[in-house]
Amino acid sequence: MKTETIAYDDVVKKENSTPSLTSIIAYGLGDGGNNFSWMFVGNFLMIFYTDVFGISMAAVSILMFVSRFWDAINDPIIGTLSDKTRTRWGRYRPWILIAPTVTAIVLLLTFWAHPDWSDTSKIVYMSVTYCILVLAYTCVNIPYGTLGGAMTQNIDARARINTSRSVCAMICIGIINVVTIPLINKLGADDPKQGYLLTALIYGLIFVGCHMFCFAKTREVVEIPKKASIPLKTNLRAVLKNRPYLLALAAQLLFGLILYGRSADQVYYFKYVEGDESLFTFFAITIILPSIVGASLFPLVFRWTKNKGWTGAVFSLLMGLSMCMIYFFDHHTSPVPFYTFCILAQFFFSGFNTAIYAIIPDCVEYGEWKTGIRNDGFQYSFVSLGNKVGMAIGTGALALVLGAAGYVPNEVQNPTVIAIIKWSFTIIPGALWVLTAGVLMFYNINKKNYNKIITELHQREADDPDMIPSESGESIAFDK
Repeated sequence: MKTETIAYDDVVKKENSTPSLTSIIAYGLGDGGNNFSWMFVGNFLMIFYTDVFGISMAAVSILMFVSRFWDAINDPIIGTLSDKTRTRWGRYRPWILIAPTVTAIVLLLTFWAHPDWSDTSKIVYMSVTYCILVLAYTCVNIPYGTLGGAMTQNIDARARINTSRSVCAMICIGIINVVTIPLINKLGADDPKQGYLLTALIYGLIFVGCHMFCFAKTREVVEIPKKASIPLKTNLRAVLKNRPYLLALAAQLLFGLILYGRSADQVYYFKYVEGDESLFTFFAITIILPSIVGASLFPLVFRWTKNKGWTGAVFSLLMGLSMCMIYFFDHHTSPVPFYTFCILAQFFFSGFNTAIYAIIPDCVEYGEWKTGIRNDGFQYSFVSLGNKVGMAIGTGALALVLGAAGYVPNEVQNPTVIAIIKWSFTIIPGALWVLTAGVLMFYNINKKNYNKIITELHQREADDPDMIPSESGESIAFDK
């Protein structure tokens, strides 16, 4: 009995340990790599389709909406498969070793333009490559996102892990935004088709390299008891009982809608509203430093609120108000206030980006405590799905509305199109960020009751490792 107690105490100590600085940085670089794939897609794929490949706004809009049905199938499957993976490297790290190479190849094919093809051939090629890209990226992103929770159960260490993730993401997004247009122009030599293709090749190689480093320098330490396979219906029922997770899921859907809708709109905004596409690069330079500082302030604000959801709400509210203010200014007539509010919006966005992903691992433990079922990958798959559904609504609706308003590629746009592009860059995302703040104010896992949850989970495992309570969670009063 003494031997078993010592072994159990060793497990608890390991699970609550703080990963090394190298591991924290390596995990963060994984999301940096993700952005060389997915934010490149989010920021530039739509304008690549319409202005380089020659695909209509209507076709792009339909693809964005229809592809989410594909996500609804593959995201939970990949999440469940990653939960069931058992190797000497862990459950999630093997996916990070293998899937990035496939994703990089498909990314290259996705940005291979054929403007001389027939409209039907273009649409078929776009649909096939995009859907395969989404699946390949899912095989990377879900295991990667779940890995953060498997590295430790220490709430402060998780805050540092997710801060590293967000800081690396903001740095890489800044690099992408600054260098992509000049890189396309340089590599393309007046041929945007070649420019996009070679840029995708470079970003794909960076994507793979970042994940190789992440795989090599991270470790999974959270022990998951081996139990019988959990049916899909049971997993879904457990998720529906997890109120904090459902709030996080709603916030992720809004996050995807706003982020990717506005990201897709940004290049259109500078190209057609401000009249100079190269201004996007200048805009990107101005927001790099605020991105890094904003992300790094998450632990400080979390220490103040002691609630990751409320921390996210603070950042979201201030970001929304800043974006609304951008509407009243522009680069040419009032550059100082225009870029001031752009900087503030990005500063608060970076803090929010850290908070929203830091919430998810804590919801996994809440769900295990509440229902006795732990399904990290399955839960993260719906986070990924919610984010992608938001992306589909944001980018699909933008393409649909612009097409209906009479958008014509590479021409002077009519006043209605200009107004839509401007509102999609300022007022609409600003209002939605305020709504997101309201959602997160109902999140009720704070530092105090989270630590109680972890203590009780460890005690249950010590008392009866095979116990699966049908409805636990009555012994801890949640602070409002």
